[in-house]
Amino acid sequence: MHLLPEFGQIALILALLISLLLSTLPLIGAQRGLAPWMAVARPAAWAQLALVGIAFAILTRAFVTQDFSVAYVATNSNSLLPMMYRYSAVWGAHEGSLLLWALILAAWTAAVAALSKSLPLPVVARVLGVMGIVSLGFLAFLIFTSNPFERILPAAAEGRDLNPLLQDFGLIVHPPMLYMGYVGFAVPFAFAIAALLDRNASRPEEVARWLRWTRPWTNVAWGFLTIGIALGSWWAYYELGWGGWWFWDPVENASFMPWLAGTALLHSQAITEKRGSFRSWTLLLAIAVFSLSLLGTFLVRSGVLTSVHAFASDPGRGLFILIFLGLVVGASLLLYAMRAADVDGGKPFTGASREALLLLNNVFLTAACAMVLIGTLYPLLADALELGKISVGPPYFSLLFIVLMTPIVLLLPLGPLIRWQRDEYARPLRMLLPWALLALVAGGIAYVQAPNGPWKTATGVAGAVWIAFGTARFVWQRLRTHRSALTAEMCGMVLAHGGLAVFLIGALLVEAQLQQREIAMTPGQTLTLGRDSFRFDGVQRLAGPNYTASRGTVQVFRDDRRVTTLHPEKREYASGGQVMTEAAIRPGVTRDVFVALGEPLGNDAWAVRVHIKPFIRWVWIGAALMALGGFVTALDRRFRKKDGEPDHETVLGTLARPSSPSARPGTDGVHADAGAPVTSGGSD
Repeated sequence: MHLLPEFGQIALILALLISLLLSTLPLIGAQRGLAPWMAVARPAAWAQLALVGIAFAILTRAFVTQDFSVAYVATNSNSLLPMMYRYSAVWGAHEGSLLLWALILAAWTAAVAALSKSLPLPVVARVLGVMGIVSLGFLAFLIFTSNPFERILPAAAEGRDLNPLLQDFGLIVHPPMLYMGYVGFAVPFAFAIAALLDRNASRPEEVARWLRWTRPWTNVAWGFLTIGIALGSWWAYYELGWGGWWFWDPVENASFMPWLAGTALLHSQAITEKRGSFRSWTLLLAIAVFSLSLLGTFLVRSGVLTSVHAFASDPGRGLFILIFLGLVVGASLLLYAMRAADVDGGKPFTGASREALLLLNNVFLTAACAMVLIGTLYPLLADALELGKISVGPPYFSLLFIVLMTPIVLLLPLGPLIRWQRDEYARPLRMLLPWALLALVAGGIAYVQAPNGPWKTATGVAGAVWIAFGTARFVWQRLRTHRSALTAEMCGMVLAHGGLAVFLIGALLVEAQLQQREIAMTPGQTLTLGRDSFRFDGVQRLAGPNYTASRGTVQVFRDDRRVTTLHPEKREYASGGQVMTEAAIRPGVTRDVFVALGEPLGNDAWAVRVHIKPFIRWVWIGAALMALGGFVTALDRRFRKKDGEPDHETVLGTLARPSSPSARPGTDGVHADAGAPVTSGGSD
């Protein structure tokens, strides 16, 4: 028996000690002005990453070599597991996924250390110190309650196997992307706490500097979280065999809540940096977003939720996370309560201004987040208080979410066109009137043409046209009136708003125009669904690497012309006899054909589920565009400018601008900084 797992355990213990050093000396040094203590922050961040990376590599090797003396490996792998899934099995259950979380947090911490050379040393020390506190909590949780290197002596002869649901490409890409977003919000959280610790950070010019440093990190984290959520939706769509794309599952909600709050944070940061407004709210949102990420960790790992996405964990682990969550959130909110009064509220603005629209945007986003939070936690609280078993399902979420998001869609195109501080709504409305009429006409045509669900179809088409053409109107105006054209920040806004338009088409049309049937079919029988026919040719048995499958054959015809052959499967895994449904999908730009096998019914008959899902791919294309918008925004060179360089779009520059609503000649009233978003990956 080799001793590598013990070295992995030692690496984690050393990483814990380094995080303890990182969370104390730099913070004390920054408060007392001790430069040598502050200088510890950067090397400690790199040392922590190296040690956690070593532990992760050792655990990966244990999976690849099938070291069944490690309990975590024996529980989540076996000798028949294909090699590609041995790598992803590292984060396929609680202990390994928590180690992946710690590794990604260490990577974000090291990235801040590497890319913050232009920042003052006290700022770097405070930010890295706060991130060290978070690392300390998670590494302690990992070592004391969730040790991935625990041994079995003697070693098991064979492993139990990875959950068949996780033997999929989705496990390879979804958790790392989701964690990159979850954990990435630790950076704006750390900047916010560091700003509250710095008594000089309440001055307007300091606020501008802090926000300019923070915004790229927030946009990148938001982009990764968007990708992670979209990948999870895509994975559930084809792997679970249900044919849906979003189910308002509590664990899905756990990742969606920080996304909503993060979207509000992006916009709040933009206005705080450029106009000095919403400073207190920006700090509070930064705390709230990461707190929601920690809450999601508690929900997934505490055992309080029943979900196909949740990790089966014991109450002791849940109590540890709950205590850690209470300490982090409680201490952060206490610090905020003590220092928020020192943060100036910024310049006043009227009800007809870009600030007012962004304020409404954030109110609706935070209300939507609160709605999801209440719907997720209320059944748990009711059960804990012995008020009875209460289920909050999709009807609650779908209705209230549409009610809260509709105003955002309506107001979104106005944001880039209305002026800061004072304006009249009549001016941007006149500019958008032709596109509003076009959206109504398009919605009306969709209503008339829709075979079913006309209202959702009309709403999706009208909303998408309104956002897309309203955003195009801003782009045209910007290119016509400004030599500087579009900055990376504005391009990011355009991409994210365009992605929302594409998403609306996909989400509403697939719900409105879905066609589905589930019937018993025998070989040779044909099912007709609209213009499509599905002929069931029976089932054959075949052997996979670690399973045997009942593989169906379904011929798909459209207008009596064969278009494809689909092969849905029922797989029985050798290790535990678990049965999984593998749907067969014919993807398309305008629709997916989805076929899944149900249960065998005897006499060669099988239950067969058939779905025709129009525009479902647009859901994920839209999400990809939104994420790309966040990444592009983070590349804006203004965020990399050094202090002292001229920048007309910061707070200091905007304070020097006239606030008169009169338009400059030839600009049609659109100022040079007219790129503010209302719902996107961040822009001015």
